[in-house]
Amino acid sequence: MSPTQRRRLLLVLLVVLVAGAAVALVSTALQRNIAYLYTPAEVKAGQVAPDARFRLGGMVAKGSFKREPGALLARFEVTDGDAVLPVTYDRILPDLFREGQAVVATGRMANGVFVAEDVLAKHDETYMPKELADKMGVAHDKHQVPVTTPTTETP
Repeated sequence: MSPTQRRRLLLVLLVVLVAGAAVALVSTALQRNIAYLYTPAEVKAGQVAPDARFRLGGMVAKGSFKREPGALLARFEVTDGDAVLPVTYDRILPDLFREGQAVVATGRMANGVFVAEDVLAKHDETYMPKELADKMGVAHDKHQVPVTTPTTETP
């Protein structure tokens, strides 16, 4: 093998090595930041790794919201119709946060309680993330909950 061929081979190997390292770093970073959406029933069924960061989606259970006077820590429950999961959140809740409304919270499980880092409430009467709507639709079908359709007024 001539010295020129050897240099080219080393250059190609170096480029492949650097590209492989870049792909490994990017995939590791993406894997750490991905947060999959689960319902309370899926969490209780053990489909989530114990230390995993994930999104919890469902409805805020009616009568479950509690906050100590003068404190920021909020406690509420999220339900999907099959299971109920307690949630704590120690920041300011969104203005649209209400009992009986859809919510998506990002966080981790700790001692059987979901500790939320971020809470998102739906922004209008018709919006719900597609993943959550599909999962809630399955729960509604299972429990034979009637589907309500929005009514429109005609002038």
